[in-house]
Amino acid sequence: MSTLGTVAVMLAAVFVVNLMPAFGPPTWTVLVFFRIKYDVPAVPLVLGGAAAAACGRFILASVFRRIGWRLPAGKREDLEAVGEAITERRASRWGTIALFLVSPFPSTQLFEAAGLTPQVNLRDISLAFFFGRLVTYSIYVGGATLAASTVSSILDEGFRSPWAIALQLLLLALLAAFLLIPWAKLLRRRG
Repeated sequence: MSTLGTVAVMLAAVFVVNLMPAFGPPTWTVLVFFRIKYDVPAVPLVLGGAAAAACGRFILASVFRRIGWRLPAGKREDLEAVGEAITERRASRWGTIALFLVSPFPSTQLFEAAGLTPQVNLRDISLAFFFGRLVTYSIYVGGATLAASTVSSILDEGFRSPWAIALQLLLLALLAAFLLIPWAKLLRRRG
């Protein structure tokens, strides 16, 4: 397969991984795999990977936005209260964008929660995510290039690690907890 064909397959793989609502491999592992296995040049790998990841996350959040409107009225009120709390002040809006720019946490559940919160601008957080991932993917791909021989075993272990599975389950539980908290009542008391 040509380099262009390999890049196209990588873009599709990254896009699909970022559409997954849970248990998808971290995007950086997909990028490192293509760097090591197929020697894809770093620049298209990082730029294309960040763009495909941001597009996938944007669509994932958009699907959750559509699901959010089907929730019971009380839950929608709670989510709207969260949205108001994080978007009504300029500092809060920038804090939300910064969270998506530099968050050390897996982004799946962050995008799902953002999708459920109607006031959060999905375009802005997707752009912040893209720029943040340009930096982190550059670090991962650069590091993988330097340490290609040991990265393969780390990637293999990461997919089957009980800790990785436990982290995914914990993040799903936190997303469920986010939905169960009576945000409207809590935020009214605070305000």
